[in-house]
Amino acid sequence: MAPTAGASLFDQAALERRLALQGKAGPMALLQNARVFGVACFACLGGLLYGYNQGVFSGVLVMPAFKEHMGVWTAEGQGTKTGWLVSILELGAWFGTLYSGFLAEILSRKYCILLNTCVFILGVVIQTTAVTSSAHSSILGGRFITGMGVGSLSMVVPMYNAEVAPPEVRGALVGLQQLAITTGIMISFWIDYGTQYIGGTGDGQTDAAWLVPLCLQLVPALCLAGGILFMPFSPRWLVHHGREEEARRTLAKLRGLSVDHELIELEYTEIRAQSLFEKRTTAEHFPHLADGSNMSIIKLQFVAIGSLFKSKPMFRRVVLATVTMFFQQWTGINAILYYAPIIFGDLGLSGNTTSLLATGVVGIVMWLATIPAVMYVDRVGRKPILIAGAIGMAVCHIIVAGIFATYVDSFPTHQGAAWAAVAMIWLFVVHFGYSWGPCAWIIIAEIWPISQRPYGIALGASSNWMNNFIVGQVTVDMLNTMKYGTFIFFGLITFGGAAFIYFFFPETKNLSLEEMDILFGSTGVAQADAERMREIAKEVGLEDAVRGNSVNIDEKPTVEEKQHHSDSE
Repeated sequence: MAPTAGASLFDQAALERRLALQGKAGPMALLQNARVFGVACFACLGGLLYGYNQGVFSGVLVMPAFKEHMGVWTAEGQGTKTGWLVSILELGAWFGTLYSGFLAEILSRKYCILLNTCVFILGVVIQTTAVTSSAHSSILGGRFITGMGVGSLSMVVPMYNAEVAPPEVRGALVGLQQLAITTGIMISFWIDYGTQYIGGTGDGQTDAAWLVPLCLQLVPALCLAGGILFMPFSPRWLVHHGREEEARRTLAKLRGLSVDHELIELEYTEIRAQSLFEKRTTAEHFPHLADGSNMSIIKLQFVAIGSLFKSKPMFRRVVLATVTMFFQQWTGINAILYYAPIIFGDLGLSGNTTSLLATGVVGIVMWLATIPAVMYVDRVGRKPILIAGAIGMAVCHIIVAGIFATYVDSFPTHQGAAWAAVAMIWLFVVHFGYSWGPCAWIIIAEIWPISQRPYGIALGASSNWMNNFIVGQVTVDMLNTMKYGTFIFFGLITFGGAAFIYFFFPETKNLSLEEMDILFGSTGVAQADAERMREIAKEVGLEDAVRGNSVNIDEKPTVEEKQHHSDSE
């Protein structure tokens, strides 16, 4: 959608006023927005579900009881079967992103989270009751349904958190999704490590060894399904659907201020003006889909997604979202998470216990590395974090490849080299945890205007899940055939990710959601759109609110000037 001067100046004035009242971005801002922080933390149980389900299967795959339960595992085709067991979750998640855009608009972000948590629960039940001769098919089907749930949650939770958060902590709260994911991964790895002893080891291991970790994910799912009913609606969604008084009350409650506080008035007027602008622009461009009916919203998703490819400013966002998610997955992070026990076994770590123990450390270091990103991403910025993380990961890949190539046939007699490679894998996970893990999701949640946000996030998440599916499917065969070349391959692609961010990514820290429009193509704004926003600004009192805060709307700096000033600090 087209940006306008009125919206940008208001956003800037509101941000300046908010910072003056509440302090700067960073850890203290989280404490000053404790209610919003709590709501976002609870919503991120959706990320915990994804992370747990993503990590738990790596340990389950190598459990003797699970292999026996799944039937005859011949050497021929085992890699392909293992690949499907792992990657079918991502295929379901990709499908989940396709329907989440219009569901988030029709049902609300809140009820979309509830629905997809129920879908997740259904998938887990199917997996854990797969006790017949067709267990392989049941677990595949259950993981596909579970994937639908986590794929949709991976889109809706960052959207929800972005819309309840004030600009100064938006990046941190959206980044909580990645912290929740890594928390789930860490928990699942250590639960796998503990449950492998149920019934003994080796042939004495019972089915409970793998059923218990799968069943335990129902606990946070049930908590999310019940608790989300008591969470607030997104104020932005409420305004967009005509529930304006409720939106004002919700906004005031989230900020811990009275409904007539000037900060609430500023933010509410901003949201209302942008919503009116989006509705009127939609009515002009797609008049046959502007009646607000459910069927029109569903049809509008596909029309709107198609329109993202037609305008240059929007297409730039499409490229940024989809290519960023491509590079996030082809760093090889999920190759490590899905197949860590297998990789560590190839490095000469003897015994299932040792490899699972090394895998458990992966979960801990990723979780610890994510915390600084959540706390400081709004202060440091997205671009430097992404570049540093990509270079760090790529270097780790190359070092692991060198160690693997040198000692591939002698790891049992060179345990020091094996543990050096393990340490590089741990360091790789650290670099991912503070950079591409949270920042990639922050980007696809914050760069879209409100009318395109559900569809833009769905497009970016769809890229994530499809590439995730491909990585999960091919990694076993790559390790079997390319061996250390697998790490060289991932390393070179990750260097490419650093170059992509350096040359094509614009910094987005501390910008309001609506102000992103200026960043992605202000020179292409049609005069009619600018006039429309000016009229709306006067109609809802936005310009008066800006001038009421002693802001000269003719002399405010541009987005580029703000960024230059921020970078110079």
